[in-house]
Amino acid sequence: MEDDVVIYAGATVLGRITIGRGSSIGGNVWLTRSVPPGSQISQASLQAAPS
Repeated sequence: MEDDVVIYAGATVLGRITIGRGSSIGGNVWLTRSVPPGSQISQASLQAAPS
C-alpha cells in the first residue's frame, strides 16, 4: 500500500498486491489485483434489466 490510500470499512484485500498512491477502495469490495495510482474502486451498482 502506497501513500494517501483510503480503504473503507468492509473492503477485503486478498493476496500480494500493490495499491497505488492516492487510491480509494470502497466498502464491501474484494480487491484481488493491483491497482494503479489514483484509482477509485467501488462496488458495481445493480441495475434492473429493461422490460
